[in-house]
Amino acid sequence: MRRVAVSLASLATVAIAVAGFAPGPSAAVPPAPVDNRPSYYSLKLPAGLTAADLIRDGYDITHGHAARPTLVATPAEANRLRGRGVIVGKTGTVYQPVDRSTAAAAGTTYYGGYHTTAGHEQHNAAVTAAHPDLVKLYDIGDSWKKTKGQGGHDIQALCISKRAAGDCALNSTGKKPKFVLHTQIHAREIATGEIAYQWIDLLVTSYGSDPAITSLLDTRELWVIPIANPDGVDVVATNPSEPVMQRKNVDNTKGGCPVADAGVDLNRNSSFQWDVQQGGPCDETYPGPKAVSEPETVAVQGLLDKIFRDTKGAVGEPAAADTTGVFLTLHSFGNDILAPYGYTNTAAPNRAALVALGKKMGALNGYPVSTGDGGVGYFAPGATDDWLYGTRGVPSYTFEIGPDSGSCGGFFPAYSCFSSTLWPAQKQALLYAARAAATPYGKLP
Repeated sequence: MRRVAVSLASLATVAIAVAGFAPGPSAAVPPAPVDNRPSYYSLKLPAGLTAADLIRDGYDITHGHAARPTLVATPAEANRLRGRGVIVGKTGTVYQPVDRSTAAAAGTTYYGGYHTTAGHEQHNAAVTAAHPDLVKLYDIGDSWKKTKGQGGHDIQALCISKRAAGDCALNSTGKKPKFVLHTQIHAREIATGEIAYQWIDLLVTSYGSDPAITSLLDTRELWVIPIANPDGVDVVATNPSEPVMQRKNVDNTKGGCPVADAGVDLNRNSSFQWDVQQGGPCDETYPGPKAVSEPETVAVQGLLDKIFRDTKGAVGEPAAADTTGVFLTLHSFGNDILAPYGYTNTAAPNRAALVALGKKMGALNGYPVSTGDGGVGYFAPGATDDWLYGTRGVPSYTFEIGPDSGSCGGFFPAYSCFSSTLWPAQKQALLYAARAAATPYGKLP
């Protein structure tokens, strides 16, 4: 009898549908959810509109490959730009699928394996304890939250070298040339911190077994600042499967911005060519209320000021031929090497030598070299690399890590891409940069 009853009910439902009767409210099909997650878009701007204009209007614009700007936006934001005559084309999605069971591990990893600030701090402590003859760990300053008594972090730097008397000191008088790797100043550029993590492991585990790396540690100081924006990285990692798009630090005292928009762009906050016109307090490129307003900038700039001697005069004067050292700051994305200056298209006085060294590194990671705005349409005054070259003469570069689309591209590449693609592409370039630190303006290795 039960089977008959079900059958009759089914027939009645079919009869109602055939007769054209609409189902009751309880049977209504819910509307499909609207996808408001951000994606990447290519841009073709109409005459009279520049990428810098869009940044000042609050849009999230970043470098893309082949000297074109890339927009990071929701579908609604992209449609608003179409209404202004901008040709907008979706090039990829921001997030890659992550197995939620492996998204996070005990507060030290997220998004399939990327390391949190706590994970980096544990790693720094572990390698220092395991290799006391090779690694010296420094606390070079505090994050913004720590200065406010709200938790936060120390800004940590490691000096890796087979230490002799005078090595890895906080001064510029040591005999060994210095190479500095500086990463994750923009918190959401997560592959950059992982490269620093892997670089540290490569150096400490290869000493005594790899002749070339052993020679480097015998003759160089290899400095690493793995997390230049630790508070920002904490925000990124709060969603382990879809990391938060936090670029800036978390200084929320300026402008009354929504929580998601607060902060200062630490790569616009240095004391070299700082420019108040870079954006308002809620914009991604907000340079702060004044140069060096943020404790993270004070920490990094203070370290570099101590360990590098000044070999350069005014902005338009070249560095001395006997300058030593190389500085690399890693960002994402675009597969590019950017050489000084980044605040202007006027050539740096050492441009030929800077480009020559850039091309040597680019031959190893496959990246082209550019200067100025790189054709993207906006500049980066107040950037860390411009500060070091402009005030000390040290050859300084930005590496834009990864392509602008695909599972291994953008701000949040799949973690599997790190070991398969992103780290292998940079390993030899970093080793070459460290070797070149002895004679960066002379005969290159």
